[in-house]
Amino acid sequence: MKNQTNPFRYLAALLVLVALFASSCGSKEGKVEGVNMLYGTDSKVWKTDKELSATGDKVAQTDAQEDERITFYANGQYNMASPAGSTAGKYTFDQGTNKITMTPDGGAQSNTFDVVTLTDDKLTLKSPAGAELRLEKE
Repeated sequence: MKNQTNPFRYLAALLVLVALFASSCGSKEGKVEGVNMLYGTDSKVWKTDKELSATGDKVAQTDAQEDERITFYANGQYNMASPAGSTAGKYTFDQGTNKITMTPDGGAQSNTFDVVTLTDDKLTLKSPAGAELRLEKE
């Protein structure tokens, strides 16, 4: 008797391999890793990738906004620099709630954001109003 293999077995095996490959190449969006991803070994510079409104619409960036940078330091300090000037201050990151609070030096008002994504090269901050700022490592 001739040994015949079912063609559906090959198709099923191929589908399983495609599914495994697709899941291993998934997006890092929505993944929050350790706080050290924010500042690396000592400091890390982030630049704007894109900004979304509270309704999820992309917000056009001006040339000046594209030149803005924020540097987070391991000691809890940050610096925001743009062509118009710079602001320094302190930040705290709560790993349990995935929130970052930033307080400018000399400022009485702090700003708290949800950290939606934090990986080695992606950082997404969401404001209480729902707008998102997606940053990438420079």
